Amino acid sequence: MQLYNTLSSEERAQLIDDAGLQRLTLSFYTYAHIESPQQLRDELFIGWTRLDVLGRIYVAHEGINAQLSVPAPNIQLFKEFLDSYSFLKDIRLNIAVEHDNKSFLKLKIKVKDKIVADGLDDETFDPANTGIHLKAKDFNRMMEDPATIVIDMRNHYESEIGHFTGAITPDVDTFRESLPIINEQLQEYKESKNLLMYCTGGIRCEKASAYFKHMGFKNVYQLEGGIIEYTRQIKSEGLEPKFIGKNFVFDNRLGERITDNVIAHCHQCGKPCDTHTNCNNDGCHLLFIQCDECVQKMNGCCCETCKDIVSLPDEQRKSLRKGIKNDAMIYKKGRSVNLLFKNNI
Repeated sequence: MQLYNTLSSEERAQLIDDAGLQRLTLSFYTYAHIESPQQLRDELFIGWTRLDVLGRIYVAHEGINAQLSVPAPNIQLFKEFLDSYSFLKDIRLNIAVEHDNKSFLKLKIKVKDKIVADGLDDETFDPANTGIHLKAKDFNRMMEDPATIVIDMRNHYESEIGHFTGAITPDVDTFRESLPIINEQLQEYKESKNLLMYCTGGIRCEKASAYFKHMGFKNVYQLEGGIIEYTRQIKSEGLEPKFIGKNFVFDNRLGERITDNVIAHCHQCGKPCDTHTNCNNDGCHLLFIQCDECVQKMNGCCCETCKDIVSLPDEQRKSLRKGIKNDAMIYKKGRSVNLLFKNNI
């Protein structure tokens, strides 16, 4: 019984090309009590492998968080599979604005302590006691209310390339950092202001809205379905977008264009640019913003040292990487002394 990937990314990419089928990129989440996350993980892997589903999924006792790629012809079977679980029946699927057949190249389902790491250790906290969910039209309307504070619950590298106009964008690396910072900054507005939150697909706001209610905030609201669903609604209903730029996404695309505004800059030369990339050096893989000119000049690398390394023969590069973990660089997400322009602003 296959419970893990057996193909490399390159082999999977070739199979996708050979199949010639359109794939749909989508996401969903739910907070629900899951008795045995490991059992669910294995059941999902077996069932989704049969449907050629690829993606990154986290399962925990508190629920499930999934970003997926599904062959378009299999979407109905995929929905029926979800409906076979009571806590997933009729769940909303956030369909991507832009599709890429290679947004995911493996099926990775991991059992986690939590589907959203929050750093909280409070048994009285109820993540199900969430704020009021708003659709795009109501979200836009509430943004215009002077008694509203709009909060971006994402991290700095996400809001850097796109955000709602006038939103507070905390300069944080992780979700868990943002909760106490926002709570402290907005103490005086607990009863007088509307706290209006948003994130990529809704999952972080789901927990954040419950947290701020738990901390005594009276008027807590969140964007239903996050930026992904907001974009679908403004397009289908002909609404004015109040989100500018790109929406950062956690797959190989690294972003979906929402408006033509380019609000970020290349981290190396400062040219207007909002295209994220990972450093071409496998021993680094730093996530940063790089324009086309710097891609050519730097060979897709974040610094001269990495550029020199990628020019070496394969065996020599592998030897240099041996025993070195690049997790720290991956999670720096655009914070590095090597990013010259980034460090001068």
